[in-house]
Amino acid sequence: MLLDFISEFLMVFAAGFLGIFIATGESGGLFGGIVQMFNVPLYIEVFNKYKDQFTTGEKVGAIAVMVGFVLILLAILYLIVRGIIKLYRRCFVNKSLDEDLLTEVNRLNKEIQKKDKLLGLCLANGKNSKAAQEIMEGEEEVESQENKVLKTGESRFYKLTEVDRQFSEHPLDINFDNEITLEQFCDRFRNWACSEMKLFYEPRVIRLFFAAFATTRIIILQGISGTGKTSLPYAIGQWLDNPATIASVQPSWRDRTEIFGYFNEFTKRFNETQILKKMYEARWNDQVYLTVIDEANIARVEYYFAELLSILEMPSRENWIVDICPSGWDSDPKYIEKGRFKLPENMWFVCTINNDDSTFAISDKVYDRAIPININSKGIAFEVSEEDRNPDHMYISYKHLEAMFKDAQEKYKVSEENIKKFDEMDNYVIEHFRLAFGNRIVKQLKEFVPVYVACGGTEIDGLDYVLCNKILRKFESLNLAYIRDEVDGYIQYLNDHFGEENMTESKEYLERLKKLF
Repeated sequence: MLLDFISEFLMVFAAGFLGIFIATGESGGLFGGIVQMFNVPLYIEVFNKYKDQFTTGEKVGAIAVMVGFVLILLAILYLIVRGIIKLYRRCFVNKSLDEDLLTEVNRLNKEIQKKDKLLGLCLANGKNSKAAQEIMEGEEEVESQENKVLKTGESRFYKLTEVDRQFSEHPLDINFDNEITLEQFCDRFRNWACSEMKLFYEPRVIRLFFAAFATTRIIILQGISGTGKTSLPYAIGQWLDNPATIASVQPSWRDRTEIFGYFNEFTKRFNETQILKKMYEARWNDQVYLTVIDEANIARVEYYFAELLSILEMPSRENWIVDICPSGWDSDPKYIEKGRFKLPENMWFVCTINNDDSTFAISDKVYDRAIPININSKGIAFEVSEEDRNPDHMYISYKHLEAMFKDAQEKYKVSEENIKKFDEMDNYVIEHFRLAFGNRIVKQLKEFVPVYVACGGTEIDGLDYVLCNKILRKFESLNLAYIRDEVDGYIQYLNDHFGEENMTESKEYLERLKKLF
């Protein structure tokens, strides 16, 4: 009996389904066939016809068949409605779109693809979600923002454009002091820091700092906390009446965007950093600019600073160029040409680092290109005489400062005898320690030591500093147990070639290495 019920029940559905394609009777045609398929009273009539003849089990089976069939009908209804909607959109909505709108849709699709790539890059590099969030928030405003920037000619570099406006309307008129010597320069700053800021620095630290100025654009100040590492470049900026920019490094810093910023493809705006703004400002004048990368090794320096390390090492300053954007706009600032920016010649970067459990080790790539200066003790307080007290700021152009560096490098050239000793020492270090310090360090030595002498130091002390902080530092990467037997021999080598009374800093460093066993 159950099979007869199912057969007659399905015949109702079949009559309607076939009626869609065969126009016969009341159930014929598209509309009549659909009505027949969903003729609920007829299905109930068939059930009532057989229900009194069903056993209990057959009645349960019949109800299950009806419930399953209802679900099938609902699915069919959903598909029909969805098909009608698609048909409507295809026939009516798409026809209403003109050619310009279709072009705009294609353009926005390309922008979305760019967003996906950039978002994927952020996630792959482990960056925080700040940049990605900004991209997502700007997605809904892509069309309006882009049209606003492109059609109105508004600059995508808000901060840099403000710098252009400021210096165009109010150009700096500075009377530079171009008569001062390097030694006077160092002494005057030391006295000014003491009298005006209550900061006390040893003369040697000041000499090392400005000798580093002559050697590289990247200086590392390292040592224990509280010794005035950040205060030193800050005080120099105040003294020069051009405050240093202090950028506090965050653990999340991983790439160049932390230094230069990034271009938001959706808002069509460039998110400029304060560092980039100061770089750009430096292009407008000849003042000396200092940028402090504070707590530099709380993130990996060789990651976020990699591009600057490579660019600033190029011998020709004409090649100090960084790509800011893929292409140039007519509304871009004065010194952004075709999306490229030439780094200023009058800016120095000072990285302060601490060596503790919260920081990363500085790689040789960074140390080799920079000049490290150790500040491990607080300066001893002293009094400045009334004769030496000068509360005025110092105004000096970077061109004059570099001219003094060049004059010193000509006047106080490292003696040929000491150059020869360093060449022989290179062979000794290779033979006994399997290390070579290479041409870069020799070049830095020839630039650093003469300026150190001109600042009031001695040649042998300058050589000692370079040896200790640029060459012997590499010993830390060696197996100390392996070099233990060689350390005493190296100390004796220094005594034989430079005298027992000289190269004291290097010898003390080697003695400390021995104590690590």
